[in-house]
Amino acid sequence: MINNDWDLALSDEFKKDYFLEIMDFVNEEYDSKTVYPPYDEIFNAFKLTPLGNVKVVILGQDPYHEEGQAHGLAFSTPDGRPIPRSLKNIFKEINNEYSYPIPESGCLEKWAKQGVFLLNTVLTVVEGQANSHSKCGWQTFTDNVIEILNNQTQPIVFMLWGKQAEKKKELITNPNHLVLITSHPSPFSARRGFLGSNHFRLANEFLKENSIDEIDWELD
Repeated sequence: MINNDWDLALSDEFKKDYFLEIMDFVNEEYDSKTVYPPYDEIFNAFKLTPLGNVKVVILGQDPYHEEGQAHGLAFSTPDGRPIPRSLKNIFKEINNEYSYPIPESGCLEKWAKQGVFLLNTVLTVVEGQANSHSKCGWQTFTDNVIEILNNQTQPIVFMLWGKQAEKKKELITNPNHLVLITSHPSPFSARRGFLGSNHFRLANEFLKENSIDEIDWELD
């Protein structure tokens, strides 16, 4: 399904009844409604960031629900699409930390290919209906993904932004990892901690301390 080491790590998960029920539900939804991201991009985060390459985990909630915005990576949008306000604040924070120019594209594939696992806790959404698939079982699946990541011996940075992401802290018990928590980068909460959090620099400092290549946060 994914064509990298996630297939082996998730092989038991893919056989469980709850996951089969998710996929039956999702298939029916795609057949009868407009659902995002495109079907072949549901597992894009897994495809672009193999398990063995994960250095940083950034948790989102559910995909963008407007046409052309979602492509299977949390917070990311394809080239040529308007940049959502939360992502603008992410870019603003990186600019504050590193003085990198604000990108004109919201595509974060460069990060994903370096080991930034951009995971939404819910992987699909009906057009125009935020959280419409939040109760179909995806959160059970992604909680189990977080537990797999927690069990990795290589140190990983988990960035938990906002109340929903912060709830996942209890799944991250491995002392090898670093957990960074602040407010969500949305315009409604970014100034309550996210802006000025220094998370991107803190992540790189942790990676460097553990002899892991740092993330180049600059986007073209």
